[in-house]
Amino acid sequence: MAPRCLPSLLVFYLCFCRNRADFYVFDDKIGLGRRFDGIGGLSGGGVTSLSLKMNKTRKANSYFGASLHILKVEIGGDAQTTDGTEASHMHYEGDENYFRGYEWWLMKEAKKRNPDITFIGLPWAFPGWIGGGESTPYHYPSITASYVVSWIIGAKQFHDLDISYVGIWNEKDFDAKYIKILRETLDRVGLTDVGIIAADGNWDISTAMMLDPSLYGAVEIIGVHYPGTKTVQEALWTQKTLWSSEDYSTFNDDVGGGCWARILNQNYINGRMTSTISWNLVASYYQDLSFGRDGLMTAEQPWSGNYVVESPIWITAHTTQFAQPGWRYLQTVGNFTHGGSYVALTDGKGNLTVIIETMSHDHSVCIRPVLPAYNISAQNATFRLKGSFAEITELQMWYSKFDYANSKSTLFKKLPPIKVTEGFFTLSIGVDEVYTLTSVTTGQKGTYPDPPSSTPFPKSYYDDFDVRKNPLPLMKLHTLLTRRVFLKYFQNLTDPGPHVFTLRQIITQQPIAWATDSDHTISIIGDYSWANLTVSCDVLIETANPGGAFVAARVSRGGESVRKAMGVFFFVMANGTYKVTNDIGETVLAEGLSGTKAGVWYTLSLTVKGQFAFGMLNGRVLWKDAVVLNPKNGWAAIGTHSFEFGQFDNFKAVVE
Repeated sequence: MAPRCLPSLLVFYLCFCRNRADFYVFDDKIGLGRRFDGIGGLSGGGVTSLSLKMNKTRKANSYFGASLHILKVEIGGDAQTTDGTEASHMHYEGDENYFRGYEWWLMKEAKKRNPDITFIGLPWAFPGWIGGGESTPYHYPSITASYVVSWIIGAKQFHDLDISYVGIWNEKDFDAKYIKILRETLDRVGLTDVGIIAADGNWDISTAMMLDPSLYGAVEIIGVHYPGTKTVQEALWTQKTLWSSEDYSTFNDDVGGGCWARILNQNYINGRMTSTISWNLVASYYQDLSFGRDGLMTAEQPWSGNYVVESPIWITAHTTQFAQPGWRYLQTVGNFTHGGSYVALTDGKGNLTVIIETMSHDHSVCIRPVLPAYNISAQNATFRLKGSFAEITELQMWYSKFDYANSKSTLFKKLPPIKVTEGFFTLSIGVDEVYTLTSVTTGQKGTYPDPPSSTPFPKSYYDDFDVRKNPLPLMKLHTLLTRRVFLKYFQNLTDPGPHVFTLRQIITQQPIAWATDSDHTISIIGDYSWANLTVSCDVLIETANPGGAFVAARVSRGGESVRKAMGVFFFVMANGTYKVTNDIGETVLAEGLSGTKAGVWYTLSLTVKGQFAFGMLNGRVLWKDAVVLNPKNGWAAIGTHSFEFGQFDNFKAVVE
């Protein structure tokens, strides 16, 4: 029987225009969904290593619109972990220093901008002493747990940073015994409020938790990486909080922005995940390394100060400026009839925020996993507000539209409020759009100054490593530490001579690694496009056997693929020999006697021009006419032959 239509404009619309718009309800009286835990960014794998000199960016960040709720950082382990190396707070047993690396600085800067930000720590790698010679941190679980807990204590004691959660071992198999010991160790020192996230990989720990009550009690949050917005039934059965504890990892153009918009909604709709954390926070590493520009914004030129506020920043703002951790999702969330999705959240005090995305397939592909095909089209949607929201008469509206054809996207634009009549409103929704409809009135896009112009790395570069001129370690030398190594400034006070401040390689035991890399320590420098150049550096070999140091040019790989690096590598050894290789291994181009030994400073100089190279030792030609067919270009580099002490000073690169 057809409904009786009363003489009301609203009822007339519902009776006769219903076929023109699909119908959706937002109601908090039928019960609420899960607690919203926030949106975050991740700094790990050396991805923020070029950011410390970005003073203008640091100031501008205060006005950016992302308003992140969570910052997850790597607990450094002295090993290469994607695009760089992060320093451990304990290089050796008994060694403690809570001022190494840049994550402390980053967390403190984040806290200035959001005093309520949630901090998470996760190890990717561990210093070698942790495993006692084994290639796993689980061999001595009590030692590993104490090591991780010391980092949490140091964060508070030395930096006034409260770590809320800690992980196990990034994307590696979990060990139930270790997780339980970590929980016991945290509790024993009074860190009962620090939760454990596990296992930062797939969903397998869900089943293990259901079979092991002690493990179930130890884990607070099940964290998974790149879930494709889907969960598994076993994870839901645990009734634990579910997070996408690493996601996105996609080039930050507009397709990347579309990926981020889609998963921020659908991770909850499809997978009931209440937090999504982006790898990575800021793309501050050389773009030619792995996953170049896979950050929410880009700041990869400390020499110029240039930065780019990319589309994912503003997509983030659609959620983070209008819903805070502790809000609850409504039960009434889901997918539109003609494609796209919507979520709704409330603070329990009558405020409502709705985020809508209609990203098409080809404009929202993430790097992983494979996105199944689907269709989407423009549509009209009628919404009804019920329960606590029934008296709302208007909603603030923020809008983004990706224009892939003309590269003229509209990002996070405030539109006039949308009127709500007797609890109803209708919205015409296009394709590749994002809307926020909210009762929250505090949103703003914010402003930031125009960044300095982008410029290439200087063609003539010199660094004497004098920390007095550059109080931020390793950031004057625009270096990316891409191997299992941590180079630090060293002040020689006993016999300074001409080398008062140097850059010293200090890791002498192979770390417990996360990624595959080379057996040599290496730090790449400069610009990947460099072809014809001279690289020189003073080197001090400290280890007699099998000690050695090198300079290099045209280095083709770094980060997690550095083992496959080609280039021209000029080694001098403590046993009085030299060799020139075409890779970081053993493909020899030239070799012979050098007369070098440990404990003596030498100046190495390497020149590569066209297909030929020659090298000098202390100003005299040691070898020449080595034929270099490939690669044609690449970074400069310095490093040591193995895990050994070694020092570097007066680095110089000149490009023709």
